[in-house]
Amino acid sequence: MTLAFIGGTGLTRMDNLQVQDRLQISTQWGAPSAPVVQGELASRPVLFLARHGDPHVLLPHQVNYRANMAALKEAGASAVIAVNAVGGISAHARSGVIVSPDQLIDYSWGRDMTFFDDRSGPVTHVDFSWPFDAALRARLAAALDACGADWVNGGCYGVTQGPRLETAAEIQRMERDGCDIVGMTGMPEAVLARELGLPYAMLSLVVNPAAGKSDTEITMAEIEAVIAAGMGQVCAVLAALVASD
Repeated sequence: MTLAFIGGTGLTRMDNLQVQDRLQISTQWGAPSAPVVQGELASRPVLFLARHGDPHVLLPHQVNYRANMAALKEAGASAVIAVNAVGGISAHARSGVIVSPDQLIDYSWGRDMTFFDDRSGPVTHVDFSWPFDAALRARLAAALDACGADWVNGGCYGVTQGPRLETAAEIQRMERDGCDIVGMTGMPEAVLARELGLPYAMLSLVVNPAAGKSDTEITMAEIEAVIAAGMGQVCAVLAALVASD
C-alpha cells in the first residue's frame, strides 16, 4: 500500500519526509495545487501533496480538488490521509486535540464535486453513507495511541465555504446539526476519493475554539501557535502509521 498524505494549513511540507522526486502531473481537470512529492517516511514509500500550494497561496474554495485527487491516484496512491486545521465546536474538541472524524456535513457550495459530470458518460452515484474508511481509521487509531496523542475517536466534521471564519450563529446551527469540528477543505476531497476508490481518512488538528465558543476574539497568532505545537505530533503519527504497514 502506498499512502498519500494531503497537507493543509500548517503542513505545506513534512520535515521527516525524505524527498526523492517531485512529480509535475497534468490531469484532464487541470494542474494540482503543487507537485506530488515522492519520498520515504519510516523507510516506506509515500506521496505528499500540499493542498494549498507550496508556498501556501490557495484559499479553500480555490483548490482544484479534482486535479489533486486525480494526480495522487495517477502517482500510485492506494489510500489517502488528509490533514486539516479545524475549529472546535464540541467540548471535547479542545485546542491542540487531534480528531479523527467518522462523519461530515457539507455546507460548502459552488465547488466541482464529482468526476462524473460528463454528459456523454453514465449517470453515476456513489454510496457516501460513511465518508471515512473504517479500516484506515482503525490503523490511524493505533498510530495515535502508539504516539500518546491527545485525540478523539469519531465526530462530525462540518465543511464551510470560507475563506472567512464562521459567525457565532452559524456555529450554533452547526452544533445543533451535530457537528463537532468545523473546517473548509473536507469536501469535495472526501467524495472525490470515494469516486476514485481510494480509502480516505482525516487527521484534524483543532487549532481554535469555533466562533462564540470562547470569550475572546479568534486571532491568527493563537492559531499559528497551536499549529506550531501540534503539527510535529501529526507528522510523528503519520510516520508511526506508515511504519505499521
